[in-house]
Amino acid sequence: MLIKTLTVGQIETNCYIVTDENTLQCAVIDPGDESNTILNYLEENHLTAKYIFLTHGHFDHTMAVRAVQEETGAAVCMNRRDTGKGDYAFDPPKGTIFYGEGDAFTVGSLRFQVMETPGHTPGGVCLLCEDAIFSGDTLFRGSCGRTDLPGGDMGRLLASLKRLYELPGDYEVWPGHMGPTTLDRERRSNYYMKYAVGVD
Repeated sequence: MLIKTLTVGQIETNCYIVTDENTLQCAVIDPGDESNTILNYLEENHLTAKYIFLTHGHFDHTMAVRAVQEETGAAVCMNRRDTGKGDYAFDPPKGTIFYGEGDAFTVGSLRFQVMETPGHTPGGVCLLCEDAIFSGDTLFRGSCGRTDLPGGDMGRLLASLKRLYELPGDYEVWPGHMGPTTLDRERRSNYYMKYAVGVD
């Protein structure tokens, strides 16, 4: 599994291209802006985008969805609870696949599983693939997503952080903003995650 981070847009959103190096099939996670940057990477590396996965519907994670979808023919996948109009929801293209808890998708030999993690938005999800979690704006290095925007709910976010804490084993965590971390590191030092499970 090859993970490429493209930091795009004014809010510096992490768009991830996750590739099965044997088949050169890939998934594009959160194409937030700069579609040309994303498409150029796909073309230069001879990649075939099978899916566009959205961790949530905020504009800074979705602005390049249509351009990438139209150019590649990849299927767009998101949680239905984040659909709608406005900056804090997304009006997806026709044919979008609406996914939820436990749904799984294959990209070459890679298997992505959906874990619903609402709180930052009603339809927020994390995507688990091998030893990686693509956490969107649910979990950051040393922090978590804000809940003061429409649809945000701190109680639900804390419940989502508790679920992540309780996952067995360790994972690399690839968040929607800022650098990567590990789940073990966040279990030990992330105030919000520790508060969610009642650990000092």
